[in-house]
Amino acid sequence: MELNHSLHLAYCTNIHRGEGWQETFSTLEEYVLAVKAEVSPGSPYAIGLRLGESAARELSDPVSGKLSEFRRWLEQNNCYVFTINGFPYGNFHGKRVKEQVYMPDWTSKDRLEYTKCLFNIIAELVPEGVQGSVSTLPGSFKEFITDEKAQGDAIIDNLADCSEHILSLAEKTGKDLHLGLEPEPLGWFETSTETVAFFDRFRQRHGTRFDRVLGVNYDTCHLAVEYEKPNDAVGNLLDAGIRISKLHLSSALKLTADQKGMNALEDFQEDVYLHQVVVRHKDGSLTRFRDLPDAIDAVSRQQEGDTDEWRVHFHIPLYSQPAGGLSDTRDHIEGVLDMLRDDPSICSHLEMETYTWEVLPEELQCGNVVEQLRREYEWVFKRLSERGLA
Repeated sequence: MELNHSLHLAYCTNIHRGEGWQETFSTLEEYVLAVKAEVSPGSPYAIGLRLGESAARELSDPVSGKLSEFRRWLEQNNCYVFTINGFPYGNFHGKRVKEQVYMPDWTSKDRLEYTKCLFNIIAELVPEGVQGSVSTLPGSFKEFITDEKAQGDAIIDNLADCSEHILSLAEKTGKDLHLGLEPEPLGWFETSTETVAFFDRFRQRHGTRFDRVLGVNYDTCHLAVEYEKPNDAVGNLLDAGIRISKLHLSSALKLTADQKGMNALEDFQEDVYLHQVVVRHKDGSLTRFRDLPDAIDAVSRQQEGDTDEWRVHFHIPLYSQPAGGLSDTRDHIEGVLDMLRDDPSICSHLEMETYTWEVLPEELQCGNVVEQLRREYEWVFKRLSERGLA
């Protein structure tokens, strides 16, 4: 929905199952309209759409007419789409995802063509006068990069090809369209410093002509897991002239690695998503683990008293505070919103992205997913209103 200063807020529909278009559309009818009735019954309602490759291909097929049908459905239900999540290419629920969420990565033409398809769709769907964004992975997963030069150049050239496509669409439609690369723990670039270094390398190869269409999807959970402060992280990106395409409002787990915290973490071990862990030691150094079980297994090998804090890439509901010695990183969200209060031009796209509903421990669930989303909207509305943003 549209807020003050032409900001737009949605929740990301990657919380729901849906790989093909029919399954995806069914979740929009079942869940999105139910959430709209709770939080925006009489006003235009924004949808943060997640489209996997098969759904995107079906929706964009000109023979099927599905895109025109969807546009009519949006109009009939007083809804609009301003952003698409293009990070997960394939299955995202119900079975092992883990590091496969990065596949295919940006070395692959499959990832390139899929993302172009998403831009063809968003260019058709986004209303006049509203920016259209797509978010994607940070190039690749660090473990997948075995030849930094060759694979890095391939990633950069494919992103340049995609950026050329976006520029062409923007010129053709007169719409402001942009792609946001999403730094994530153990992604090819994960910190604000690594992100700036990537853009420096990209510009050395392709110049600055894509600066308006290629930027960053800033996920508050991810940068908090890296122990970055909002002023520093956002400032680093802006100082480097990097566009912030979208803000993902999401919260991570944090804890002190005592016995109570370790016991509570057991409930967050699950077999679907990758839960990277960044451990900060008393001397300020950081150790990264690819998944939660790896970090827990390493506890017994650490020197007692060496660990200061753990942060875990596990998206938890924005309104909740986990118990049992665990805490959260909502302060990072509030820090970013403080910056947005001071300068709303930083970014106009805000999206809540707690996709972990099906794997949350029972005590963090609240009846059903519609109720969770209603409460997340309430939490965000309150923080936005306190800052004059809504």
